[in-house]
Amino acid sequence: MVPILHGLAAGVLFIASSAVCLADTTSHSDAASIQRGAYLAKAADCTACHTAPGGLPFAGGLPIKSPVGTIYSTNITPSLSAGIGGYSEAEFDRAIRQGIRRDGANLYPAMPYTSYQLLSDADVHDLYNYFHYGVAPVNVASHPTSLPFPMNIRMSMKVWNLLFFSGHRFTPDPHQSAEWNRGAYLVNGAAHCDTCHTPRGFLMQELSGQTMAGSQVGSWYAPNVTSDPVSGIGSWSQQDIAHYLKTGILLGNARAAGNMGEAVEHSFQYLTQADLEAIATYVHTIPAVHDPAATQSRFSYGAPSIELATLRGENPIRSFTGPSPTGAELFSANCASCHEAFGQGSKDGYYPSLFHNSVTAEANPSNLIATILFGVNRTTAAGQAYMPGFGGKATDPNQLDNHEIASLANYVFAQYGRAGIVVSEDDVVMVRQGGPSSPLVLLARIGMGVGAVVVILLILFFSFRPVRRSQA
Repeated sequence: MVPILHGLAAGVLFIASSAVCLADTTSHSDAASIQRGAYLAKAADCTACHTAPGGLPFAGGLPIKSPVGTIYSTNITPSLSAGIGGYSEAEFDRAIRQGIRRDGANLYPAMPYTSYQLLSDADVHDLYNYFHYGVAPVNVASHPTSLPFPMNIRMSMKVWNLLFFSGHRFTPDPHQSAEWNRGAYLVNGAAHCDTCHTPRGFLMQELSGQTMAGSQVGSWYAPNVTSDPVSGIGSWSQQDIAHYLKTGILLGNARAAGNMGEAVEHSFQYLTQADLEAIATYVHTIPAVHDPAATQSRFSYGAPSIELATLRGENPIRSFTGPSPTGAELFSANCASCHEAFGQGSKDGYYPSLFHNSVTAEANPSNLIATILFGVNRTTAAGQAYMPGFGGKATDPNQLDNHEIASLANYVFAQYGRAGIVVSEDDVVMVRQGGPSSPLVLLARIGMGVGAVVVILLILFFSFRPVRRSQA
């Protein structure tokens, strides 16, 4: 639903994130306001972007892959030297809801101010108090973001905002219940689910009419979560949605990993049951967006496979004269011990089934590739969900190369999931490198070059044009 990175991803106009920068030293806050702000910070999943693995809370420094380069999240602790300790509440508000830093520079919109614009004045006030009085200052500056020219020209975001940023606050729908409106406020505002799950146009704007219909976010794919029963999650009950958000698990359907796993771990599991149910109530009514190519739900694909059993003994699972391991061999060596040879997973459900699983049935293969490459490591009150990644490092003897990962993914799709999906080595490279790149950098440079040539030609034309003398 979020996440996410998380998630992760408009040049002269693009989505990338430079982070929210905030705080003030002139006012005091009561404990209740700080506590409410802490809850809202969890609902907004600020930790996912602003806390690097192994780093101090909210100290920034997390490298975030975007289609136009790497962005480093900023320090949003109340440090006066390295963080946001010098922000007044008005400046904090402007950064949160308008995407404008204290120095007047524009934030890139993957700092989801396009969603945070919906936040109420009271919630922004509580967030300000929490980040100013409830967070320990860290006096270490985060790595600066340096995107390639011309993406580093933040003035371009003013044009993007004129085109795609409304600045609207949340307005309750009088025809809906209080629970539905609370869910709409959380989903579209604090939790900013649309920033990951809504597909984007060429300028990285969210496409109208496609809300929550699924989108690539860095290495991972945030799937369709509209109410469509085939393309989306219309087959889930409201209780299913709330349970998945709380635990990251819906047996026989889906397991949260990647950006969604982070959202569950750092955000959703801490929300009250009432808020989870409100989110579920709203999500259950998101207008359906159907993919015409989808003929059945992604939660219904696949069946147990008996191929490994038939290949044992007299029928080896690989040809020893082949240049590399087969998909069957790779599966037997790396996957079958947990997911079982038939792909049914463990009896207690800790190791999930590979059939009737959204990862192995999604038309976009990114999530299966990313799961094999990076693994899963998600901890909630229900326990830890862990799977090692097989992308490895150059020095790791268990590393699988791009060809092997493609072979393994194709085997899993063919035997347990959505048959017909073909994974290439280029697909693996794309996921390994952090997702697809954008042509915006090149096109922006070409456009600026053409513009410069036109200006020079115009100057030359008017400089050397003969001047007509008037006759006396």
